[in-house]
Amino acid sequence: MEERKLNEKESLELIARMIQNTKNRMAENSGTPFLLWGYMTVIISLLVWFLLKETGNSDWQFLWFLLPVIAFPATLWSQRKARKTVKTYIDRVVGYVWTVFGLGGFLVTCITMFVGNIPVLFTVLLLMGMGTALTGLIIRMKVVAVGGALGALLSIGCFYVPGMNQILFFALAFVFMMVIPGHYLNRMAKQDK
Repeated sequence: MEERKLNEKESLELIARMIQNTKNRMAENSGTPFLLWGYMTVIISLLVWFLLKETGNSDWQFLWFLLPVIAFPATLWSQRKARKTVKTYIDRVVGYVWTVFGLGGFLVTCITMFVGNIPVLFTVLLLMGMGTALTGLIIRMKVVAVGGALGALLSIGCFYVPGMNQILFFALAFVFMMVIPGHYLNRMAKQDK
C-alpha cells in the first residue's frame, strides 16, 4: 500500500473522524465499565459504612479490596463481549489514563491500609475524578468531563464530613462521577443504534 502525506485539512478530518469513532465506541462500550465501577464502589462503600457503624471493627475496611477483585474481571468480561473494533490512538490513551489512575488509587489504598495514614477517601476520589475528567476531555464528552470534575471537586468535602460519614459522601460522589455518566453513555449508545 502506498503511503502519501496528508495535507492540513485531511489531517484535521482524520483526527476528527478518530475522535468521533472513539466517542461512538466510548458511548457503546464505556458506559458499562463506568456503571460497574460506579455501582460496585457505591455498594461496597455502603457495606463498609454499615458494618463499621454496627460493629466498630475496623477490619471491615479490608472489604475495599473487593472492588478491584469484582469490578476488574467484570470489566474485562464486558469488554470481551463488546463488538470487536480497531483500537485507535485515542482508545489507547484512554486505556493508559485508567491504568495510571487505577494503579495510583490501588497503591494509595494499600499504603493507607498497611503502612501509613493518608486521607484515602479524599485521595482516591481526587484521582478517580481526575481520570474521569481527563477521559471526558480526551473524547470530548462534556457529561463525562463534568462528572469527573465534580468528583474531583467533591473530594475536598471529605475534609469537612466527619468520621465514618465520609464513606457515605464518597459513595454519593461516585454516583455523580461514574454512575450518571455511565447511564448517559449507555443511553447515547441506544439512541445511535
